[in-house]
Amino acid sequence: MPLFYLIAKLQNALMHQFIPWLGEKVFHLPYPITEFTNGSGDTTYDYVVLCCVVVVSILATLIWSALDTKRGNYNRLYYWLTVGVRFYVGLMLINYGLVKVVQLQFSPPSLYRLVTTYGESSPMGLAWTFLGFSKGYNLFMGIAELLAGLLLFRRTVTVGAIITLMTTANVMAVNYFYDVPVKIVSTALVVMCLFLLVPNINRLFNLFFKGLPTVLRTLDAPLIAKRWKRIAKYTFKYLLIAFVLLGGIAGLINSYSRYGAGAPKSPLYGAYKVDEFNTTAKGDVKKWELLLLQTPEHGAIKDTDGLEWVTVNADTLQKKLSLAFSNDPDNKHQLNYKKEGDKLFLRGRIYVDTVVISLTKMKFELVDRQLNWINERPYNK
Repeated sequence: MPLFYLIAKLQNALMHQFIPWLGEKVFHLPYPITEFTNGSGDTTYDYVVLCCVVVVSILATLIWSALDTKRGNYNRLYYWLTVGVRFYVGLMLINYGLVKVVQLQFSPPSLYRLVTTYGESSPMGLAWTFLGFSKGYNLFMGIAELLAGLLLFRRTVTVGAIITLMTTANVMAVNYFYDVPVKIVSTALVVMCLFLLVPNINRLFNLFFKGLPTVLRTLDAPLIAKRWKRIAKYTFKYLLIAFVLLGGIAGLINSYSRYGAGAPKSPLYGAYKVDEFNTTAKGDVKKWELLLLQTPEHGAIKDTDGLEWVTVNADTLQKKLSLAFSNDPDNKHQLNYKKEGDKLFLRGRIYVDTVVISLTKMKFELVDRQLNWINERPYNK
């Protein structure tokens, strides 16, 4: 949303002071609230905020109802509330749909994932690997979420809400049962979709369960007498939609080429299993088990102590591999390499040790197997 960051910044500055105080003084939490907005939407901070929203909503409703007893209806306010909900759900799912279409939210399994066993994966990691494996399924999910654009227009709200209810319910189920920390937001999206279906709930029940003909109700927009106001309303609407689409697409192009499936790979890309590791053993170089070469600058080494991320560069002209360990990034080690098919041979110095390493590129059934239209028997390894 335009300028939303600036609005949220002002609000969050206050909330980041108030909510920790509330957690300590009112809720008497056994630990201080120190985590705020990050990749998790289910932090203690978020749950306390949600509790505040519920309490304020109930109190505001009671006060409002007591002071405004003579009003016959809130049709105009109800309409604009539905507009706000429609655009919130629609624009959010359009953004989520765009990142799925280009396989950015669920990237293809990285080399790190491929050498990690199922048992070492978290439930969320397992879900991300499953969903990221298939480019086609990402496209399918993305198109389904992009159909939330139907919510942006009054006459297609009901069909849009039915589609988005199915997609958000599926997202909510994955978040619940694979321990993905976005349960609050996904649940809110499901509730909002149900809210949008309320005006037609009886008509839909009669159609689907009783087989009766029906006419869907479309909420009438409040009349705007002045022409310039009508023009301003539609101008703002379509500029907002264009802002989200064009801004989202521009961001996706940049992210796809830097972090997503379109990101450049190392010229020696692959996971290599160490066949032989010989060293003079003058220092404290641990025996390698695996070498992962993912991007032109990043990789990992698995030794007897576990996996360690390294900065690594391959010079294909001089056939040299330069690497630096994460705990000593300024100290670069030079190794000569020779590539013969799936074999990789390294020779050089790491600290004071001379090393000679022989490696074989690993193959993974998960990414090597292609779609087969004909299967005489299930291939379920």
